[in-house]
Amino acid sequence: MPGLRPGKRWKWYTATLAVLLAAAFTAWRSFDAWIDATDLPLTLAETSTEVLGRNGKLLRAYPVGTGLWRLAVQPEDVDPRFLDMLLRYEDKRFRSHAGVDPVALLRAAGQALWNGRAVSGGSTLTMQVARLLEDGTTGRWAGKLRQMRVALALERRLSKDGILTLYLTHAPYGGAAEGIRAAAYSWFGKEPRRLTPAEASLLVALPQSPERRRPDRFPETASEARDRVLARMQRQGLLSEEQAEAARRTPLPHQMAAFPRLAPHLADRVKAQHPGKRQIRLTIDSAVQSRMQQLLAEAARSATPSLSAALIAADHQTGEVLALVGSPGYSDAQRRGFVDMTQATRSPGSTLKPLIYGLAFDQGLAHPETLIHDGPVNFAGYAPQNFDGEFRGEIRLRKALQLSLNIPVVKLTQELGPARVLGSLRAGGAKPELPGGPPGLALSLGGLGISLQDMVQLYAGLAASGQGPALRMLQGEAPAPAGRLTSPEAAWQVADILRGLPVPAGARRGTIAYKTGTSYGHRDAWAIGWDGRHVIGVWMGRADGTPVPGIFGGDLAAPVLFEAFGRLKPALDPLPPPPPATLIVSSAELPQPLQRFRPRDAAFSEPADAPELIFPPEGAWLMLEGADLTLKLRGGTAPFLVMANGLPVLTGQRRREFSLPSPGPGFSSLVIVDGEGRSDRVDLRID
Repeated sequence: MPGLRPGKRWKWYTATLAVLLAAAFTAWRSFDAWIDATDLPLTLAETSTEVLGRNGKLLRAYPVGTGLWRLAVQPEDVDPRFLDMLLRYEDKRFRSHAGVDPVALLRAAGQALWNGRAVSGGSTLTMQVARLLEDGTTGRWAGKLRQMRVALALERRLSKDGILTLYLTHAPYGGAAEGIRAAAYSWFGKEPRRLTPAEASLLVALPQSPERRRPDRFPETASEARDRVLARMQRQGLLSEEQAEAARRTPLPHQMAAFPRLAPHLADRVKAQHPGKRQIRLTIDSAVQSRMQQLLAEAARSATPSLSAALIAADHQTGEVLALVGSPGYSDAQRRGFVDMTQATRSPGSTLKPLIYGLAFDQGLAHPETLIHDGPVNFAGYAPQNFDGEFRGEIRLRKALQLSLNIPVVKLTQELGPARVLGSLRAGGAKPELPGGPPGLALSLGGLGISLQDMVQLYAGLAASGQGPALRMLQGEAPAPAGRLTSPEAAWQVADILRGLPVPAGARRGTIAYKTGTSYGHRDAWAIGWDGRHVIGVWMGRADGTPVPGIFGGDLAAPVLFEAFGRLKPALDPLPPPPPATLIVSSAELPQPLQRFRPRDAAFSEPADAPELIFPPEGAWLMLEGADLTLKLRGGTAPFLVMANGLPVLTGQRRREFSLPSPGPGFSSLVIVDGEGRSDRVDLRID
């Protein structure tokens, strides 16, 4: 002070400085405590439940409770060039400031004074995160001060990457897309791991004004904003002139893309089974799933408008389900596409027959070359008929299964016992449902309810030498074996029979063992088959269970099955060779008890004097050249009926050796039926 002596003046300056320092320290401590006392908004926002495939690709996502698409993300999930562009454009000192950038604030204030209006904002990325978390405004001073306080507090409690993660999770990108992953899917249909300069620059510009810069609604505004980002990146050397120019010429997306919807029925199922889990990984192969969904959609479009379909493809060596299609279209109301038909209980038709044959082979009741009589039967009032109403007489079991005859399989079921058959299905991993009462013989012809998933499980057991793994859809689940269905030898014998079935046009015979089925009333058409590695099941019908006149598994589902194998992989895996203990001989070389099927108690009953065609013999090749055909019979009760190729040609015959006109050149079948309804059959060739 002017009136003070020098010594006292120095003391006054010292005291004033001390007071100022104390005041500054007190203010700093108060400011520091004020920042520490900041009541931060929640940083753990709800993110979408994601269902991922075996390769990590998104199969399906679910919006959060507010209807927003907000997918969890980390900086390492995002294209590094996008992150560079974002920080250079929005906050180039992000890595060094403490939440508020004084340089940016002074620059923004100076530009506002010079231009008379706000030209640029001084908000840091951390301040933007504060605004997003609190859903606050940017223009009012109170809002700006609150953002500064929250930003400073966030910097003290989170790492820089943690703050960047919050921005990448919450930044708005137009419509219901929130966060960089939702934005990349909504605008470009992909993950943000790799973005082009044009894509990255648009995504940098959008959050500043997400609705007014939407490229689908305001393409000119969006283009201008994108180009400003590109220009700055070019000036800063992040993009070359050629890269920036190519990005400017890139068309903007004209609409928001839909999120992936692969395996939607399975995704719904596992989400319900794991409530609260934000990420669920499945064994589904996204590429295979996409091809199978497209296949069923094409098959449904070529059929009636109300037809539904379902498909499961699995690896029968590991049990992993690679594709599961519950309907041709999840949103197709006319086909009731929301119903998961892989889980629906339906009649399996003839697709159970191979399992029953396998059980019979395994029990030593029969062999593929065993002869069985296909003729009228009656089991306590139950008198099954073949689908075509014809009888073939004596026929090998191999042929009976390939022709899908009903009477032979019912005879096998009678001998095995329906309860044993049902128990074997359950042991193999299925959950069949009976309409009521104890199991009866009709179950062998589809007289029970079972799902497509259970049928694929059973066929996976046959494909894997009689005992396969339990089907599984969740990654990380330990493989578990299903119960044994049959021995390896019986399973191979069934496969050897089924690989000999006729195949759809254009397919190669002998590469897939498969069986078709059609339920009573034409309600369900099935085709299930396997090669050396995979098993695929196809069901087609109406979701409400009403009949579809004229549908057959062989005509409708079998072509889809073979096409599915073609879309699954470039080449089929060969079926395995027979196990060493497999008995591979002709009918005549079989042990006597296996040459002809007889019930186990046949030894205690009187031998049946059944009719037998002893000439011509089975498989004969006769050179008649227009002459009559001579027949010789043994056994049976007159009078006899003779049918050629399913048509009666002679009735009331009482002699056991007689002639009849030649059926004509080519392959023919002759059936002799005696007075008690017993019959015999031979197949021959005539020239």
